Amino acid sequence: MSLSAALTQFLASVHPYDSLTEADLTALAKVCSEQACPKGGTVFAVGDPAHILYVIVNGEVEITDETGVQLSILGPRNSFGERGILRAETAKRTATVTSDASLIAVPAQALLALIDAHPTVSRFFDRRRPPPQSKRDLATLCVAQLMTRDPVTCAPDIPIREAAGQMHAAHISSICITDSDRFCGIVTVRDINGRVVATGKDPGAPVSAIMTVDLLTLGPAALVTDVLHLMMERGIAHIPIVEGSRLIGIVTQTDLTRALAMSSADLVGRIAKADDAKAMANVTAEIPQLLLQLVEAGNRHEVVTRLITDIADTATRRLLKLAEVALGPPPIPYLWLACGSQGRQEQTGVSDQDNCLILSDTVTEADMTYFAALAKFVSDGLDTCGYFYCPGDMMATNPRWRQPLRVWQGYFKKWIAKPNPEAQMLASVMFDLRPIGGDTSLFADLQRETLLMAAKNSIFTAHMISNSLTHQPPLGLLKGLAKIRSGEHRNQIDLKHNGVVPVVDLGRIYTLQGQLTQINTRARLDAAISEGVLSTSGGADLLDAYDLIAATRLEHQAAEIKRGQKPDNYLDPATLSDFDRSHLRDAFVVVKTMQAAVGSGKGALG
Repeated sequence: MSLSAALTQFLASVHPYDSLTEADLTALAKVCSEQACPKGGTVFAVGDPAHILYVIVNGEVEITDETGVQLSILGPRNSFGERGILRAETAKRTATVTSDASLIAVPAQALLALIDAHPTVSRFFDRRRPPPQSKRDLATLCVAQLMTRDPVTCAPDIPIREAAGQMHAAHISSICITDSDRFCGIVTVRDINGRVVATGKDPGAPVSAIMTVDLLTLGPAALVTDVLHLMMERGIAHIPIVEGSRLIGIVTQTDLTRALAMSSADLVGRIAKADDAKAMANVTAEIPQLLLQLVEAGNRHEVVTRLITDIADTATRRLLKLAEVALGPPPIPYLWLACGSQGRQEQTGVSDQDNCLILSDTVTEADMTYFAALAKFVSDGLDTCGYFYCPGDMMATNPRWRQPLRVWQGYFKKWIAKPNPEAQMLASVMFDLRPIGGDTSLFADLQRETLLMAAKNSIFTAHMISNSLTHQPPLGLLKGLAKIRSGEHRNQIDLKHNGVVPVVDLGRIYTLQGQLTQINTRARLDAAISEGVLSTSGGADLLDAYDLIAATRLEHQAAEIKRGQKPDNYLDPATLSDFDRSHLRDAFVVVKTMQAAVGSGKGALG
């Protein structure tokens, strides 16, 4: 077999070249060459011209960044070297042969021609997040995305009275009748009124005696349009959703009304008028469905998390007002602040509460009793609403985090002057503070003074950098992902602590280095680029990586909500396509590279 034929055969087995026609593959093979590289040899080094894409036939190649940190070890069928070609810049990495290797060298011109001519190749080498899908109208959604899953059911032989009791207890207008897994019929409040109350029928009779049997059903793939048309044409208010004979959900007029009205503004408005925490909890229970709706409508991750956080902010301010009604007017000015994900406006479908109180320096010991009660009222209310208590007790109910302004100033001075591990952790959390309700003037000077102190203390900044590197992206060898090895989340990756948190930590470091006032992570990255703390190319890389990781996390949570599960942060990489898994890993490589740059004191990549 000729060299050209051998190259053609090999490339045909490697994505994305496997999508090329035989003629295109043959033409590509003619301009490629094969290189034998002994162990220990350098394929290219940082600063070398970038004019070749390499595909590994056999052997292994180690990729390190400009600080010498290992990014990955690549094996057969992996490629490397495209970064410099696509950016028309010199190499930003070093490729070293760690096991005798045979490489296919693809000239830059050939690669660029393939990218221009073939969408599959272009998509493979484009490491940016694909544009979001266009927003869809509610009517074009599948009913599976709207229906109430696991509807209330009963057996055909239970008494009508008992079925009515179940409906009353669940505050619903219908109950589905099932026999084992088989859907038999439905009974509505209207049926009970018309067929039992109005006729004097014995309520002890079996519910099957009054159920509607010959009724319309739809499958989960039907469109909401189908539901709307059936309801309007037939004058019905309930449509069971079945797969075969098995009931899997139901769509009611209430579901449609709620979905049509659902928006963050609707939830905010209802919370702002709620009389107590229990009423608010009825609204915040709809957040998962809102998140699903926002993600499926193609909204960017920072838009989704901002809208979700707005709801928590409103709930907090409403609880503060209710607390003041219950306890009386506050004796002195105060400010309630959020930190953590709420502070950064990055809440998703899984959130605890992190908060604190700054009090005016005029506060007296007697006043402290009032604010202890206010903190308990608000924190308990947030827990009722689903924002569970902080496991680390980082809440205003903890006296340590409910102090006069002068004490807070002392806290930050001490943390910056003596950055022990606890001080680093606390400072990391507190640098994400954002005012929610009260006198915001209590925070303005504190934020400015603290950033100035921190920026001037190189030892503190160095410790903060070291602390930020404790969260590492889940990178494994051989271009894989390092999955959790044991426990409940075995073979999964943590998209929070090993995904978005490393970028959040980097954003906080850039904030210190540039004395930036932004709190949101993406806003911090943008500001760091604008102020020259981050280079344009390094910042663009990190923004793209963060967008992909954060969007993947939200899509994972939306998929869980869609399946009727509680959203979490743990993703099984095996559920991703090879393409998505490869791009996610590339995003983690970018984050690790930026961590290495910060850790070495070189800042962002140039």
